[in-house]
Amino acid sequence: MAGTGRGRGLTVAALVTGLLGLLLGIGSFTYGRSSYGLGTVRSENMTPTYEPGDRVVWERVDGGEVRRGDVVAFSAPDRYPGVGVHVQRVIGVGGDRVACCTRVGGRERVTVNGKPVEEPYVFQGEADGVHHPYDVKVPRGRLFLLGDHRSNSMDSRFFVADHDGTLPVGAVEGRLTGDRAGLALVGTALLVGVVLVLTGVGLGIGALVVRRRKAPVVPPVPWPVGPAQG
Repeated sequence: MAGTGRGRGLTVAALVTGLLGLLLGIGSFTYGRSSYGLGTVRSENMTPTYEPGDRVVWERVDGGEVRRGDVVAFSAPDRYPGVGVHVQRVIGVGGDRVACCTRVGGRERVTVNGKPVEEPYVFQGEADGVHHPYDVKVPRGRLFLLGDHRSNSMDSRFFVADHDGTLPVGAVEGRLTGDRAGLALVGTALLVGVVLVLTGVGLGIGALVVRRRKAPVVPPVPWPVGPAQG
């Protein structure tokens, strides 16, 4: 009976632990997939901010939430055949007028709504890089995107015949972030879930072993027999 009781206790512990781990693992995996994306930079178009081979993380946001200056991951197979997720910087949003370039203090500068944009992130300080002037009005619901390496980036400047070079906000997969704390938390929760599931499996095996183990047979105690009466 004692073995049966221990077996039942282990069975309950196995079910509770395994179920908790399963819920935690599935929940964290689902949340991570819906909240974050991972990718690898494949070209030099975002040098020096991101180099080829860099692993990047983006938080999934609605395209309407991005702002000027954000670096976004997006998908545009019609424009970039064979490339999955691409990375560029948002220069103009719906309603903006973006032009290149205006010389300020001896340097070429992109202007947004007539105001020169300070761009400390561009490669070697070149706002143009290819001597390809443009002056576009960004339609509502679309974005004008440029790479940080202006002399080595196939971006909105080269597609002005198609919606002024802009892309729909719906093409945005997410906004790149350097804060990986949220992703690390998701990974930790997933790992804990896996450990709990494995612990539950171990407890379940232990319960089976205990249940199958036979209780030791206790020999009957002989009744005392007195001397025979003569």
